[in-house]
Amino acid sequence: MTSAVDQPTGGPPADAPEYDIARSVRCPLDPAPAMTARQKEGPLVRVQLWDGTLAWLVTGWEEHRAVLSDQRVSVDPMHPGAPKLSPGERAMVDTLRKQGKSSVGMSFIMMDDPEHSRLRRMATSAFTIKRIEAIRRPTQRVVDDLIDKMLDGPKPADLVEAFALPVPSLVISELLGVPYDDHDFFQRNSKAIINRDTPGEDRLTARQELLTYLDGLLGEKLTHPAEDLLSGLAERVRAGELTREEATEMGVLMLFAGHETTANMITLGTLALLQHPDQLALLRDTDDPKLIASAVDELLRWITITHGGLRRVALEDIEIAGHVIRAGEGIIPVNETANRDPSVFPDPDRLDITRDARRHVTFGYGIHQCLGQPLARMELQVVYPTLLRRIPTLALATVPEKIPFKHDGFVYGAYELPVTW
Repeated sequence: MTSAVDQPTGGPPADAPEYDIARSVRCPLDPAPAMTARQKEGPLVRVQLWDGTLAWLVTGWEEHRAVLSDQRVSVDPMHPGAPKLSPGERAMVDTLRKQGKSSVGMSFIMMDDPEHSRLRRMATSAFTIKRIEAIRRPTQRVVDDLIDKMLDGPKPADLVEAFALPVPSLVISELLGVPYDDHDFFQRNSKAIINRDTPGEDRLTARQELLTYLDGLLGEKLTHPAEDLLSGLAERVRAGELTREEATEMGVLMLFAGHETTANMITLGTLALLQHPDQLALLRDTDDPKLIASAVDELLRWITITHGGLRRVALEDIEIAGHVIRAGEGIIPVNETANRDPSVFPDPDRLDITRDARRHVTFGYGIHQCLGQPLARMELQVVYPTLLRRIPTLALATVPEKIPFKHDGFVYGAYELPVTW
């Protein structure tokens, strides 16, 4: 059994490898080579971050779930021991502390219980499977309309701008009651927040602009409610269940998470299928909802858009996989290695849409499991088969080596994906 106290004092252990998340240019959809190497060393290994601090890297599926379900582990990035994956992230947290803030302002996903559970309950009803299924047909119309426009436009087309970004942006805008005409504004600020290289001051500015924007919309809903999620949050403010600040932060979270992650998954999932024509043909030629759902879960397992891992910190001493994680030590559960754990997913590097991949941890695990996963799954179940059937000759319009991937973001994707047909 090992722990922090087993390590030499006066600095990082000499054998602690650098935390390297750089993906291979040759295999950009696979986990970073360094992450795969760490996984072979064991389910828990210590790594050295950019600033010389140490953190426990969690590479195994079982250990990943154990960490995320342990109430002795905190998600709060304001905690002194929480790992910071970039200078900009640390600068933002330091500034918020100086301002007397108690949170980073991303609603309940960055909070521990009991506040986490209290706020999460306020949003649960918006993402029930029944409610999401009710918007499947409208989502289908959005997808078909965008494909019509792409087919009528010039070739080659950028799948990101023409299709992958507008689909989830239109859907979440309609659900929330946010004007889609403002999508350039919230996408620009979202990108600033998730880019690791964004300076702390600029990250805070982007965060505040989104908060100000949503607060203005919330004010309108307080006086002129409609049939949308933001009006539902406004009603909770009127009832005294939420403060206006809490409702605004929740709106920012839904807007941010509702378009950025799904857009990147649409892009990378399409690329993966184009690179695996046998799997593409299976999905294109089926009308079996179970196979379509299976394909979506396998793509979610095989591709990881959470770039850089999750961030946690131990509140008490915890023993996992023969190691003791001491109170105050940082923990980084890594989705891409957990989803490629051969003990859970045989032949994990093979993309197989017929596999039962439902145990993947792409949406997290435990109390912080992604609330919007029914929406994401539904959108992807509509997007992939529709795109492949309506454009059966869809093909890359560039060589893979020229695709500009988002190596600099906390959310992985591609800035552009030129396609033709």
